[in-house]
Amino acid sequence: MKNFTISNSFLNVVIASKGAELQNIFNKQTSLEYLWNGDEKFWAKRSPVLFPIVGGLKNNTYFYNNQSYQIKTRHGFARDSEFEVVEQNADSIKFSLRSTEETKKNYPFGFEFQIFYQLIENKVSVTYFIKNTDKKNILFSVGAHPAFKVPLVDGTAFSDYYLLFNETENAGKYPLSKDGLIEKESIPFLINTNKLGLTKELFYNDALVFKQLASNSISIVSDKTAHGLKVVFDDFPYMGIWNAKDADFVCIEPWCGIADTVDTTQQLAEKEGINVLPAGENFKRTWTVEVF
Repeated sequence: MKNFTISNSFLNVVIASKGAELQNIFNKQTSLEYLWNGDEKFWAKRSPVLFPIVGGLKNNTYFYNNQSYQIKTRHGFARDSEFEVVEQNADSIKFSLRSTEETKKNYPFGFEFQIFYQLIENKVSVTYFIKNTDKKNILFSVGAHPAFKVPLVDGTAFSDYYLLFNETENAGKYPLSKDGLIEKESIPFLINTNKLGLTKELFYNDALVFKQLASNSISIVSDKTAHGLKVVFDDFPYMGIWNAKDADFVCIEPWCGIADTVDTTQQLAEKEGINVLPAGENFKRTWTVEVF
């Protein structure tokens, strides 16, 4: 594993080759670090990339073309894979992960997965490019899992912060079973509001999972400081919000995909949130985080 740094006059950003995972987002103008530090007592990751599944599979297993396959790691294997740098400039870098005979044992598709990080003033733009290098359709999910430091500023507490949605939401949350599968029915949660106060207890029963939010951005802000951040996520139909028990971070997770439901058939082609990409075609999604 090797770390790579990109920077501009606003930001200094570090990304690891393992998992093409963000390690730091440091704002030079505010002297603040915005990303979780990866303390393994709580959660050793910082911003894993989710591919070719999001969430977990029932019994870690799916079926495709009458064969069973296993992906034992929740959120897929990309987050633990070594990526290659294929392009680098002072303020941008592109990583690539390609299918191999080894990956095809558990995921029988030819692909190239590129992740492009670019700094635009005080924003980090993250673009996922998936290219079908196979002769058949490929089936996949992809998503982000960045963990942002909360509290952000010394002298403030976790509960001083709240999530600010850019639209008024009426959205139920989808509970997770003890096996990490999505329950069929949602529970009323966000009711005619654009704010969600943060408490550690909010996440004691795992992630808050939403489908089709009205918003395309969520900010982490506080009335006790002018500093915060905004995550923008166009064309990501699912959202997870999570915190490891009693840790000082909040994950805002735009997803193109979701964990298996409790009543899953385990057929990959029938999986909720699966994306189908024809041979030779490309899939692209971008999310950004603006820090202030």
